[in-house]
Parts: sequence; structure tokens; C-alpha cells
Amino acid sequence: MEYRRLGKSGLKVSALSLGSWLTFGQQIEDKVAEELMDIAYEGGVNFFDNAEGYAGGKSEIVMGNILKKKKWDRSSYIVSSKIFFGAEEKKPNMIGLSKKHLFEGTHNALKRLQLDYVDLIYCHRPDKETPIEETVWAMHQLIQQGKALYWGTSEWSALEIMQAHYFAEKNHLVPPVMEQPQYNMLWRDKMEMEFLLLFRDFGMGTTIWSPMASGLLSGKYNNADPKDARFSMDNLEWLRNRLLVESNIHKVKLLQAIAEKLNTSLAKLAIAWCLKNSHVSTVILGASKAVQLKENLTALEVVPLLTNEIMMEIDEITGTKPQVIIP
Repeated sequence: MEYRRLGKSGLKVSALSLGSWLTFGQQIEDKVAEELMDIAYEGGVNFFDNAEGYAGGKSEIVMGNILKKKKWDRSSYIVSSKIFFGAEEKKPNMIGLSKKHLFEGTHNALKRLQLDYVDLIYCHRPDKETPIEETVWAMHQLIQQGKALYWGTSEWSALEIMQAHYFAEKNHLVPPVMEQPQYNMLWRDKMEMEFLLLFRDFGMGTTIWSPMASGLLSGKYNNADPKDARFSMDNLEWLRNRLLVESNIHKVKLLQAIAEKLNTSLAKLAIAWCLKNSHVSTVILGASKAVQLKENLTALEVVPLLTNEIMMEIDEITGTKPQVIIP
């Protein structure tokens, strides 16, 4: 396993990490979740990603039970939670980024995870109804209270992250350290264009999600629509409509040929492609089966095969590389 610094912080995260979105407490049984965490941990993974909104809080309960059972040294792993969407109930003040929900949401997440603190805490989405100043103050105080060690954002715009940094700097508060954006061969603008000044000026780290575009870049949708895959879930219609289109399927079939030329799987090629970006601190893997996770944990072996020529071939196929001019 390779370990990378989380941005300019001193924290080192495994280049590959394990996420629980759509799987823990929902798609898979608890014993399978435990097996996946065992495989990941034994493979050198030290970061496990979670959120209050995953399976209405059940994902954190499952992960917390596993961590308690394993009794791994607390210094050997990193756990995250994300606050915004709430857990089971969605009453006023039970969602969003108000100081009240950030404090209570974090407290409840710690109870579900059975931890004294989380290493990383994210503002899971920007909140248009709460001033960024209130959110930054609340996150600073959570850090000061020892409820979390580092805070960051997920799916915020570059402008919103910059505003948070400027307010934190002006008031001598702890700034956001990391962002969790979607990033893959088909979805590149934030990481490769919008965030470049954030990397240059603030040293932001990234814990990227959906390296395989929710399974599309594994090739399993090339000739069919597997009913047990995540695109079949009712709450993912928005993702299915955006990604599962004929033009993308055509691109994936061409990418499959590149993977075969490199004697690897398309899934590993997609993950390795993300790892090739030096601004990626860690790639969050999702898995529902042990064999799937074991295979994808070897994706680091493919990174050296991604020559400039191969990367150019991929760019030509996807047509998604942004044209960037940095002043």
C-alpha cells in the first residue's frame, strides 16, 4: 500500500480507502461488511469513510460495531463522518450546517460509531441557508473540543471553499483541510480545473469518490443492466440518468480495449487513472463482494503502466479533459 499526505496536513492516508455508501446497513449483510473491512485493513487500508446520511445512520452503526469487535489500535486507522443530510429524521435543525446540527449530528455520529472522536469530519454539502461564517466557527469549535481532528467539505464549489479559508484565516480559526469530490475519467472538471487554485494556494487534500462512475467504468453495464448493481436502486435515478447513456457506454467499450492491452481489468485501470493525479490523496473504493475488493486493492500495480501515451489515448476516448489556463 502507498500512503499519501492529506493535502498539506501531516496526516497520512492510504492511497486506497474503503467507503460504506450504499453498502453498509443497506446493500450487504453485516458479516460481509466485516469481511470487507478485514480485507481492507489487512491490505494496508487505514481510512474508512462514512456519513450520518448513509442508510439513515445504519452504516455508522454497522461500522462502529465492527471497529469495537476488532479492537484495532486506534492510531492505526482513520474514520470519517459527514454531516448535512441528517440520519433517520429530517425535522428542522436536524439537517444542514447550522451550529446546532453540526454539534448534535457529530455527537450522534460518534455514538453510532462508538468512538471518542472521528479523524475527519466533512460538511457533506454546502448549506445555502446557513452563513459560511457560522459553519466555519462551528467546525473550528468541534476541532477544539476534540470531537474531530480535521475538517473538510464535500461537493462544495471552489468559491465556497475559498470563502471558508479566507474567513478562517481572518479570524485565526482552523480552516478546511480536505474536499471530497466525485472524480473519474468521465467527471473531471472540479479536480482538473476548478480546484487548481485551491491546491496551489491552500494545499487542499482530496478523498475522491466514485472512481468507477458508480460501476459504469467496470464495464458491467456494457451489454446489460445488472439488477443487483447500484444503478438499479430507486434512490439513484439521478445518477443513472446522468451516467447510463449510450455515449458513455460507447466510451467504456473503447476503454475496455486499453485495459486489455495493458493486461488488466477496466476497473483497475479506472482506479489507477485516478491515482495518477498527484492532487488525489486517496481513492475511496466501494465494494459489495470480497473478491471485488481484493481485486481493486491491487490497482496500484497498474499506475506505472499509465504512460503519457496511454493517458493521451484515454483523453481522446473520453473527450472530458478540461482546457486549463492558470494565471
